[in-house]
Amino acid sequence: MIDFTNTEIAFKIKSNAELRKARFLFKTINNPKLVGWLSALATFAVKNHIPIGWLVKPTLYAQFVGGVSLAKSANKARKLWKYKVGSILDYSVEGKSDDASTKACFKEVMRSIEFGGKHPYVAFAVFKPTGIIQPEVLEKVSSGVALDEGEEERFHLFVKRVDALCAKAAEVGISILIDAEDYCYLQVIDEVAEQMMERYNTEKAVVYHTLQMYRTDRLEYLKMLHKRAVEKNFIAGAKLVRGAYMERERERAAQLGYPSPINPTKEITDTMFDDALVYSLENIDKISIFAGTHNQDSTWFLVELIYKYSLQENDRRIWFSQLYGMSDNLTFNLAAEGFNVAKYLPYGSVKEVFPYLIRRARENTSVAEQASRELDLINQEIKRRKSYKQW
Repeated sequence: MIDFTNTEIAFKIKSNAELRKARFLFKTINNPKLVGWLSALATFAVKNHIPIGWLVKPTLYAQFVGGVSLAKSANKARKLWKYKVGSILDYSVEGKSDDASTKACFKEVMRSIEFGGKHPYVAFAVFKPTGIIQPEVLEKVSSGVALDEGEEERFHLFVKRVDALCAKAAEVGISILIDAEDYCYLQVIDEVAEQMMERYNTEKAVVYHTLQMYRTDRLEYLKMLHKRAVEKNFIAGAKLVRGAYMERERERAAQLGYPSPINPTKEITDTMFDDALVYSLENIDKISIFAGTHNQDSTWFLVELIYKYSLQENDRRIWFSQLYGMSDNLTFNLAAEGFNVAKYLPYGSVKEVFPYLIRRARENTSVAEQASRELDLINQEIKRRKSYKQW
């Protein structure tokens, strides 16, 4: 039995000073009004080129980001590896879509793949499709809208870039995650991801496609992907998450007059997520899964399924993952019991990763009791250390 309330294991990596900082941070982001005010203020500062690094770097940035570069992030990755936790070095730059920026992003992701191939503490590489092409091109292709000559060139370059990243991952012996995107881009991303799986997942899952289970169609898509994997003899790589853009997706659907692609309730999403776990374990010979979740019930459920199907804890076809700075009680207790687990470790400058940091703050505020759970566990560990005179 894994005890996810074992804070000694969960926070063994943190010093007393780091625990104090984490407690202060989660106390702050446990206040929705304060988070909203600070987010608006920080966004204004970034747009108007007002320096905010002095405020963000020792707080949100230190909690949720690996560092400004691959080399800086590697320091934290090596520290995680001492506790059997792998890392996913994620170049988390968003909102830049000119040709120079997409080219620079592609080169940086390629560097991260090559870096990962040299270091055992890097569990996966990752890239976001909209980082290496203008999003509007993906939206047009997904919607069946004709492209002009320049857009055609950009789209063909996008496919070549995705292929180059997946080929490099296969070459250096690391798996690669195609990260989550908005609904309006996903028709074409699904198609390209499947092409890459068919090409590179012949013996094991090199390429993993992200399935956001808050979408009404993703469980059926997983079953269809499995069917194609059987027919074309490849391994389906499925990164299962609940989803990241719920409000934005619903607003867009309402504005444009099409049915919302998002499940009407969280309970339905929870059921679909767990059903996807069951389907994947039932077909583990053709589906490798990466369960990206902070939900303790779903984490428990997957652990139980692993034992139900008489699989080993360290079966390389099954991975657990949480974001850096969150749910350490899941990450480190799973790792201590021998399960495959990795932390998403974003990197980039404060300005580059600012949108990511705002999402993390809002997520901890909006997801039911997320910040409260983090705070309770931190306080429990502080109390434990004091009782053992370790504080």
